[in-house]
Formats: sequence, C-alpha cells, structure tokens
Amino acid sequence: MRFIFKTDYDQDIRLAKHGGHVFWYSLLAAFLVAAPWVIDEYWLAQLTFVLIYSVVGLGLMLLAGFTGLFSMGHAAFLGVGAYTEAVLAAKGWPFPVSLAMAAGLSAAVGAVVGLPALRVKGIYLGIATLSFGFIVEEGLARWESVTGGNAGKHVKAIDLFGFEASSAESFYFVCLVVTVLATLAVLNLLRSATGRAFVAIRDSEISAQSMGIHLARYKTLSFMISSALAGVGGALYAHKLQFISPDQFNILQSVDLLLMVVIGGLGSIHGAFLGAIFLITMPQLISMGKDHLPDAIGQAPGLQGLVYGMVLIAFVMFEPLGLYGRWLKVRTWFQLFPFYRKGMFKRQKSFQKSDRLK
Repeated sequence: MRFIFKTDYDQDIRLAKHGGHVFWYSLLAAFLVAAPWVIDEYWLAQLTFVLIYSVVGLGLMLLAGFTGLFSMGHAAFLGVGAYTEAVLAAKGWPFPVSLAMAAGLSAAVGAVVGLPALRVKGIYLGIATLSFGFIVEEGLARWESVTGGNAGKHVKAIDLFGFEASSAESFYFVCLVVTVLATLAVLNLLRSATGRAFVAIRDSEISAQSMGIHLARYKTLSFMISSALAGVGGALYAHKLQFISPDQFNILQSVDLLLMVVIGGLGSIHGAFLGAIFLITMPQLISMGKDHLPDAIGQAPGLQGLVYGMVLIAFVMFEPLGLYGRWLKVRTWFQLFPFYRKGMFKRQKSFQKSDRLK
C-alpha cells in the first residue's frame, strides 16, 4: 500500500500525485508517440478514433459526470463542429484557425441549448436536448447550399500553414496533440474554482446556490465548454472520415456518446478514455464473435444494439461507477491484500458523489 505524506501545498495541485503516476503516464506517453512504428495501420486507425472520441467524451464527462446535466443530443454539437471544419477547410483556412472556429461555433450553439437547463433537469433536460439533436440533423440535411444536404460533403486534408497532414501517421499525431491539450485543459479546469462549482452543482444545486454559486452562469458555461470539445472532436472526425453526411450525427450517435461516458465511469477523466476504448473495440469484438454463433443469431441485423443494451443494463445494475470504478476496486484489493474485506464498498452510498472516486 502507498502512503502519501504531504509536506507542501503544491502537492495538492500537482497532476502527478506520486512517482507511480509519473512512471505509468510516461510509459503510456512513450507508447502513444511510438505507436505509428509499433502497430499496424489498421490498429493505428482505431487508436486515432479512440483519441477523437476521447475529446468528445471529455466534454460530455464534464457536463454529465461533473455538472450532473445529461445531454441526449450531443451528436448535434459533433455535427456542427464537423461541418464548420469541412466548410472552412474547403475555403483554405489553416487547421488551427478552422478548429478554433469549429469549437467557438459549437460553444455558441451549446449556450443556446443550455438555456433549457436553467429551468429543467433530469429526464426533461434529456428530452429538450434530444429535440435539439433532431432539429440540427434536419437543418444539416436541408441547408444544401452549405452542407451539401443528404448527398454529403467531402472534407479536405488538414492544412497546417502549408504542411498537409494527409497520411495516417501525421493525422494521428495531430489528434494526439489535440487530445493531450484538451485533457490538460479539462484537468486544470476541474482544479479551478469553476470546476469546483460544477461539482457543487452536481452534488446539490440548493447547497451550491446557498454558497453563492450562480447556477445559470455555471450551467450555461458547462454546456458551452462541453459543446466546444464536441466541436473539436467533430472537426477531427470529419478529417478522419473525409466525407460527412447528416445521418452520421443522429440519435444513435448521441446514445453511443452517452453510453461511452456511463460505461467508462461518470465523474472521472479516466472514464472518458476507457469509454472511448470500449466504444471502438466493442464492434470489433462483436464481429469476431459472430463467427462462433449460429447464423440465425450472428447475422441478425440488431445484434450490435442488443449487445450494447445488455452491457449497459449490466453496468447500471452491477457496476454503476463504470470501468474506472471497477478498476478502483481492483486496485484497492491489491493494495489491501490480504486484509481486503468483501463488503468494503457496500457503504459507498452514504458518501457524496465527489467522495466516491477519490
């Protein structure tokens, strides 16, 4: 078991709390940098998708996991960012500028969607965001002069002030840099007064308001930041696919994004990445398992949705803290072995949400 003795106030704000964090994250960074040379092209493409969905997951985790506001139409922000990037890239804008514009426009749209969050919450907020997702999908399909309508729109390669990131390796490194910057930004945001206000609103709106936290301001800000990160992910998503159409940003995409953060583990940055890995690898596992199933089951059109639904039900019933919550329990078991007690985690319900994932 590791004991951390704090002798300096700076230890409370360090990203790496101890030497183990430094070692494992350095090892992970070394693997990510060397990935184009140690894994084949197919798995590099899957890793690129994991990075893209992780950026979107960070935004949705900030909204749902740390502020307690659920969005059932988050694919709309993904689509706004993707089409903004596609239009500006076609006009020859440099990628950093067009990426900032995609994030800014998505944040502006998120501010509009965040207005219902000031008056409704829970399932009613989910219905409001779901309705907005349908509106954006239909708008993208009807605005043919800009989006190309249902015929779709081709996306040019990334232009970095004259350097074209057209290869799989160069695009992977662009996604890696954007993901690292987004992760550091969210981590620092959560350590600030704004991040603590988000967590206070999630735990109890009445208590947060009694402490002087402006609910309307911080709820709208949470929607804007979450939407901006979704727009950044949408811009990368558009360049990765090189072709986008409105049906790629439908309700099923929103459900996948929400499924990603719930299974990854609400209220944890690690959960966004674990959920992205799950979202990308699960279809691969299902396709490999089809060969070992009878044709009547393996070739059924709704097999993937059935598996997703069963996995989600299993997590909600038996592991509500998601994959990261399960990892915390496994890590605690190894730290306390052989003194681990079977019923140790049964008392978690008496703690606040902000205490359970420490």
